[in-house]
This record gives sequence, structure tokens and C-alpha cells, in this order.
Amino acid sequence: MAQLDTREKLAILADAAKYDASCASSGTAKRNSADGKGIGSTEGMGICHAYAPDGRCISLLKILLTNSCIFDCHYCINRKSSNVRRARFTADEVVELTLAFYRRNYIEGLFLSSGIIRSPDYTMEQLVEVARSLREDHHFRGYIHLKTIPDADPELVRLAGVHADRVSINVELPTAGGLKRLAPEKDGARIEGAMADVKASIADSRDATRKYKSAPRFAPAGQSTQMIVGADAATDGDIVKRASTLYDRFGLRRVYYSAFSPIPDASAVLPLRRPPLMREHRLYQSDWLMRFYDYRPDEVVAAADPSTGMLPLDIDPKLAWALRFRDRFPIDINRAPREMLLRVPGLGVKAVNAILTSRRWRRLRLDDVARLTVSVTKIRPFIVAEDWRPVMLTDRADLKPLVTPKREQLELFAA
Repeated sequence: MAQLDTREKLAILADAAKYDASCASSGTAKRNSADGKGIGSTEGMGICHAYAPDGRCISLLKILLTNSCIFDCHYCINRKSSNVRRARFTADEVVELTLAFYRRNYIEGLFLSSGIIRSPDYTMEQLVEVARSLREDHHFRGYIHLKTIPDADPELVRLAGVHADRVSINVELPTAGGLKRLAPEKDGARIEGAMADVKASIADSRDATRKYKSAPRFAPAGQSTQMIVGADAATDGDIVKRASTLYDRFGLRRVYYSAFSPIPDASAVLPLRRPPLMREHRLYQSDWLMRFYDYRPDEVVAAADPSTGMLPLDIDPKLAWALRFRDRFPIDINRAPREMLLRVPGLGVKAVNAILTSRRWRRLRLDDVARLTVSVTKIRPFIVAEDWRPVMLTDRADLKPLVTPKREQLELFAA
């Protein structure tokens, strides 16, 4: 490997890290250096935000330790057989970069992943050393997210959780068949076993901190994972079911979805075209329905096309579900329970809470509901209010075009 300076390494390894979407910084413990000790914080203004060249909002120094890898996963641009320029940071270089970027107010934390070099244990040792040095040698109190390696020794993963706010282990693909076909060197059972170990460590840490305030916390921001969408034949229904299983079994904070992006010199087993980015967006919306709107996985899957298993791209999953189950509507906003109000297209959690509070004092009219939403047009066919009944509107054959949001070109310099 040719000798590269730090700037060249940063250009290569920051670009290589852009394919990993799971770098949110929510949910961690509050720490600051207001007492004059240490450096950084996770509170106050929180994680600062910047915009990457591809338009994504980022808030962390997001890099790989190295983009060299002993694995040859077909979908990965950094796979062993890929013809890309390689680079590698030392642990000390990552520490110095993080501190330098923080002192210049560019970042508030670190997201660190890596290709696997030499062995999973050796690579995990390097990742842990970065976090350990930042915490213990430099008293860094900002946010740290480490991407852990399932095949590494469990003790190394435990040490990662001691120093990091969040750890994550990627399941990579939604189905076991897809993983075996596209990443034959990875083992789905080992990945899930590592996730189960992290869940147990988080639970043990919470029990310990209840008894002893000084007990060390393990990954206070929890664990997350990521699935690649569109690299295999998995349908949206398969992905939704898999995500639900992961949430239930491993207590994940988030499941992230990353639309497959064609890579140079791609393997012949990969699709030639990327999936629509809107598909990724619809999966995030379906994830939101399960996490905050009390939808069961089978209800979200019911919003998909029965013949293809795919969620519609032109409307959101919540509206798709409502159109498929018109017999559940209209509902009376002055009497309906919370779980049914949450299923009305166009009503969010805050709007539903406001409706539940307001109707204790008076009966709500359509104008009252209109003030709680962006567009009352989408809502009208699905509700009954004090002064409104949809009459035949709910049963119209052409209802979908009436409630589908109109496409419009946004103005770059609108007032």
C-alpha cells in the first residue's frame, strides 16, 4: 500500500463510510465538560449537523479505520476483490483526527467502522483502542458509535460497549438466503448471537446502575443494525417482517435501511440497477408505523401489493392501508379510540393527542381538525366530525387520486 498523508486517507475512508446509514446519535446518556474536566459533550446544543456532498445530513466524523477487507461480499465496494484505492488509519490517527475536528467545532462525535484486516479480533481491538484512548487518555465526552464485528471475541465487543454510546452489528440482508448468496463468508447465526450478547450486556448494565450509581454503563444509546434494500429478491413484506423480528428479539433502537447502490466492477449476481430511493423512504415510513403508531407487522404488510409484496411508491403505507381497508372508515373523531385515530391518513401522533385532549371539552368540527394537519383533503374521506360526514366519498372508486398528494417542483429560493 502506497504511503498516503492524513488528508488523502481521510478522503478515501470518509467516502467509503458513506454507505453505512446507521449513524444517528439519539438516546445516549448526558455528559458535558462544563466542570472544566475533559472535552466534548452530548448535551446542550447536542450533535451539530453538516451536509455531505451527496446531500445527507450528518453530524459525526464518519470514517472507516480501513477499507481493506479479507471478506469478499458481493455487494460491498470494499470487498477483497474490488479494484478500489485502499487506505488505513492507525488508532492514534483516528484519535487525533477526532480531537482536531472537535476543537475546530466541525463535529461533536465519532462514527467508526472498518473493513476486516488480519482477523476479526485484531480489527475489533483497533476499534476498541480508538474509543478507549478518547475516553481514558483524552477524557472525550462526546458521542461515539462503534460498528462491531460479529466474529470478534465477545469480550472485545463488551469493551466496545463500555466506551461507546452506541454499538451496531449489521445483519446486512433481510433473508438468510440473500446473505448466503451475496456474503457467503458471513454467518447469520453468529450475527444474531452477537446481537443477543449485546442485548444481554445492555440489560445487565441497566440492572447494575439501578443498584449502584457508579456502575459503568454499557452502550447507553443501545444497539442498531442496517439492512441493504434491493440487492437481493427480498420484498418489502419480507423486510418489514424481518425488522419487526429484530426489534422484538434484540431490543434494537433502530433498524436502518440502505438502498443498494451499484458499484464499480460489480459481481454478476448483483442487479444492474439500483432500487428507487422512494422504496427506502417507504420502508422508513413503515418502520415508523410499527414503532410509533401501534401497527402490527402484518398490518403494514397488508398495505403492500398482494401479488408483489411491495409497498406502493406513489402513496405512503398508512394511506395505502386505509385505502385497502375502507370498511374501517369513516371514524368519528369525537368518539373513536386512540388506536383508530392513529390510522387516519394525515393525522400524526401530536394531532391525535391534541384531538383526545380537546374533545374532552367540546365536540370537534372539521375546521378544528384542519388546524392540526397540513392537508385536510387527505383526511376528509376517513372521518366524521360534528359538522362533516363524507357520505359517499369514502366508497368512491376513484378515491385514491383524490387523496394522493400532488407532485410539485420545490423552489430553491422560495420566500
